Amino acid sequence: MKTNSSKEIGRSDFVSMGGVRLRQPFPTEAIEAIDPFLLLHHYGPYEINEYNNPMDLGPHPHRGFEPITFLISGEQLHRDSLGNESVVKGGDVQWTTAGRGVIHAEAPTKEFVKKGGTLEGIQLWLNLPSEKKMIPSNYQHVESDHFLTVTSEDGKVILKVIAGELEGTYGRFATQTAVNAYMISVEAGGKYELRIPESHQSLLYLLDGEVKINASEVLKKNENQLLWFHQDGEGITFEGNAKSTLLFLSGEPIKEKVTSWGPYVMNTQTEIMEALRDYQQGKMGFLPA
Repeated sequence: MKTNSSKEIGRSDFVSMGGVRLRQPFPTEAIEAIDPFLLLHHYGPYEINEYNNPMDLGPHPHRGFEPITFLISGEQLHRDSLGNESVVKGGDVQWTTAGRGVIHAEAPTKEFVKKGGTLEGIQLWLNLPSEKKMIPSNYQHVESDHFLTVTSEDGKVILKVIAGELEGTYGRFATQTAVNAYMISVEAGGKYELRIPESHQSLLYLLDGEVKINASEVLKKNENQLLWFHQDGEGITFEGNAKSTLLFLSGEPIKEKVTSWGPYVMNTQTEIMEALRDYQQGKMGFLPA
């Protein structure tokens, strides 16, 4: 197999977002976006208790893209203006299609805060093409044990298929665009050859551990954690130098101009102004604090 060469290798430095300290592998000065993926935040691990709860995010709007949460550990309560309310637990994934507009809120559950525990997750923003930016909003939540997995021949690599397809195994989410998302567990010495659609942009993000990619690049926590690939091969290979966790993402580039402001991602400044107006007029619904 001809492997995809690396386009950019990046760190996952800490940033402060509204007083919350989290990792932001992109956007950065070097990587503005990896079309169709707009933003990736890695929050935690935080030790949550009654005296420390930084991830209590009150009601806020979104329009024009899909905010997705991969919860690694802990518990979060999701509420939205569509009337959805669900408890998302470690290993679960929630996929919100903001479309024309939704208001949602996320916070560790009261029970989790009271007993205390570790909260960690990934927040991903996936763009929508112009013709789908104003589709009706939707919310999907899939529990961890409902995902199907693919296991390597050596039994040391397990790929949880969140969205898209891998070796005839399909994800549980209905997606608006062609996208693959796998959460990957790698034991030390585990090897896997991952094929990538030629038309997809792709990336690997390391949450924990250390892996060697294409027998050359090394991803290691607190050093380089992101690898963005060229569309010049059939896939990638990786090997665990230690017990590791990876997120793989690939998708068809949308190749459209993006204009964003805070929680809105549209194509023009006029559409941003319309989003601001519609939120103020209550057209995205209502969600009490």
